[in-house]
Amino acid sequence: MRVHKKLKVVRSVSSIELHTDYPKTRVTLAEDLRLLGLKKGMTVIVHSSLKSLGWVVGGPVAVVQALMDVITEEGTLVMPTHTAHYSDPAGWLNPPVPKDWWPTIIEEMPAFDPAVTPTYFMGAIVEAFRTFPGVLRSNHPTESFAAWGKNKETIINDHSVDFGLGEQSPLGRVYELQGHVLLLGVDYDSNTSMHLAEHRVPSPKTEQNAGPFFSDGKRVWKSFTQISYREELFEEIGEVYEQNSYPVKKGKVGMADCRLIPQKELVDFTENWLSQYDQSNKPIEHA
Repeated sequence: MRVHKKLKVVRSVSSIELHTDYPKTRVTLAEDLRLLGLKKGMTVIVHSSLKSLGWVVGGPVAVVQALMDVITEEGTLVMPTHTAHYSDPAGWLNPPVPKDWWPTIIEEMPAFDPAVTPTYFMGAIVEAFRTFPGVLRSNHPTESFAAWGKNKETIINDHSVDFGLGEQSPLGRVYELQGHVLLLGVDYDSNTSMHLAEHRVPSPKTEQNAGPFFSDGKRVWKSFTQISYREELFEEIGEVYEQNSYPVKKGKVGMADCRLIPQKELVDFTENWLSQYDQSNKPIEHA
């Protein structure tokens, strides 16, 4: 006779639990998202921090479900699923690797595979989202995106390897679709959409990178061109954007401070700010 024993789950209390007033759930998060302004049918690109929300029943899966519940399949949910470590090891700085390792890394690193390659420092919500049924992911070795919903093919397909955050990227498609940016417990320095504006300023500085991915079913190591990104300016740009009363909705989702921003307005503002910054080589008070 088989005896079934109860499994004892031994766990410690986390700081998130200690600082959460009441458990957050799929239902309560969806209610908060609606109050913030998220609606059925929206196209929205999400940047997120799970721990900022407080203690969530079901963790990142419940957060993804709440987002899907609100926008429904009539809308489109997008997240960056970047893999910065699938790149040229010559550019690795944190930490660097010995130069005599580079040839082995280049030769042996597995090809980026949209179906299986994990994200890298993108957060638990993004990592959960990329595995959901119906989610598509673009084929870029370092700057892929994933999407779910009505316009997922339009957003994900034909992602250019060169200038992977530029016009021929999912960011460009979200811009064309009049999409929104949702900062879910993170700040402007996590706002990938602002990189689109960097591609639009006159004569942006560029650099070379490389990575492994599949082309016609075969692994290839391919060089590509990208912008020399300046996300260290994004917090200041976001502050000036808000000071000048450009559209942004602020509110709480769970315990997180959040923003919902029309992507087009923010990208256009950022392009103008950067253009003036480059001309004057100093911060702009108004744009």
